[in-house]
Amino acid sequence: MYSDESLQRIEKIQKMKNLGIIPYASKFNKKQSIEELNQKSNNEFRDVNEVIASPKIEYSTAWRIILYRSFGKIAFAKLQDSTSEIQIMFSRENCRIDTWTEIKENITDEMSAFKFAEKLVDVWDFIWVKWELFMTHKWELTLYVAEFQFLSKAIRPLPEKFHGLQDQEAIYRQRYLDLITNKDSYDRFLFRSNFVRLLRDFYYKNWFIEIETPILGSSASWAAAAPFVTHHNDFDTDYFLHISPETSLKKATVWRFEKVFEIARDFRNEGSDPSHIQEFTMVEHYAVFWDFEDNMKFTEDMFEYLFENLKIDKIVKIKDKEWNIRDVDFSTPWERLDFIESVTKASWIDIIKYWQDDSEQLRKDIRDKWIQFEWMDKMWVTTLIDYLYKKVLRPKIVGPSIIYNYPKLMQPLARISDKNPNTVEQFQVVVNGWEILKAYSELVDPILQKSNFEDQAKASAAWDQEATSSDDDFVLAMEYGMPCQSWFGMWIDRIVTLLTGQDNLRDSVLFPLMKPEIKQ
Repeated sequence: MYSDESLQRIEKIQKMKNLGIIPYASKFNKKQSIEELNQKSNNEFRDVNEVIASPKIEYSTAWRIILYRSFGKIAFAKLQDSTSEIQIMFSRENCRIDTWTEIKENITDEMSAFKFAEKLVDVWDFIWVKWELFMTHKWELTLYVAEFQFLSKAIRPLPEKFHGLQDQEAIYRQRYLDLITNKDSYDRFLFRSNFVRLLRDFYYKNWFIEIETPILGSSASWAAAAPFVTHHNDFDTDYFLHISPETSLKKATVWRFEKVFEIARDFRNEGSDPSHIQEFTMVEHYAVFWDFEDNMKFTEDMFEYLFENLKIDKIVKIKDKEWNIRDVDFSTPWERLDFIESVTKASWIDIIKYWQDDSEQLRKDIRDKWIQFEWMDKMWVTTLIDYLYKKVLRPKIVGPSIIYNYPKLMQPLARISDKNPNTVEQFQVVVNGWEILKAYSELVDPILQKSNFEDQAKASAAWDQEATSSDDDFVLAMEYGMPCQSWFGMWIDRIVTLLTGQDNLRDSVLFPLMKPEIKQ
């Protein structure tokens, strides 16, 4: 349904066509940004009356009108592009329109170029403007528009509910409107773009090769999470959207590729909360001949590089779950916490003593400590330990903290420690209770890998939806020989959310997935 104002705008489109004005241009060569014009503010400017009478110094720019005010013989507007905004001024005395075929002061006897701008150009329309800069008596830099060209008509005005940005769901559903009205949102997504660009730069500087891996796979063996399933019509077979590109990246190291990374979209069919969404972005890498301690150093070096080149303070103010502002200091080196020791101390449960068949006992011991979490009746030992950690320890960590020394049941793809055969060489980094990255020394023994997959299959059969499934093709690749190596994965959405002071991952995802609206 169109509002009365939208219907009036649609009528204006037809009026433009009747006047020979194209309401939607095919292209335009924009030569100057608004920020470039604003940088001229220290120049010497002529008096406005001289400028109107005979504009001489040529400047031009183009984008969207965000404000328009008419005062009879003159009109002021605000023009905004991706770089900044500037005031523009039209004058009845000297105003022309470029119709794409000729430049006219009067389109018809009844319609001058000035009147066209006054009557047929609306807020949110796109136009190109040209001529001289001057300074108003209020010292506001202004572009006098002696000539303009219409580029695109907006049918809908900005919804009233966006004024003041109070409707959070509307912001997520119509982010493009949020970007018009909220400079903080626009700057946040520029920050995210720069973060990813610098992340790539850091990998290239460290001699990594970027590769692409498939999103669809025949197994969901890459992490402890429930997968999304889709059907391939041509093959008449169900496939999984990858939980992680992990195994595909690792297969590339069987021959020739020594350092590989991918910035990938991942999919996990699990619950939503401020730190979890089902479709998200991760950067993952493999480095041949590294172990998890090499990746620890690489991680700290990466953040030193990012903070230096993003030019942001290493002390970041972040809200905790009680909405208290915490100062999180990203200066390196970071705090180290032993996973087994810390969870045992926080829960009074010795988690290292439980094996794959001890689910019932662990469940009982957790309840005996008056600890409860959702779905625990359907969890296997691995998932129970993971959720126990998330309940009693992780929310208390301000960080950045490196958590290391995990039970071997926790990670079927990680290498067992030579120092303690009941643990794996794994770590993760936690900031303000959020896990932002994980890494481990890789298991490259195909026989042991196959055995671990079989143990996980038992958990899956016992209705643990987050148990990792087997991947025969992955084991086959390992049997041709894999070098020792280390894996790393970082949640880009999470770290950007934290660094920009947001409370919800959706605030750092340009177009987050939302439930369909129920329409009348």
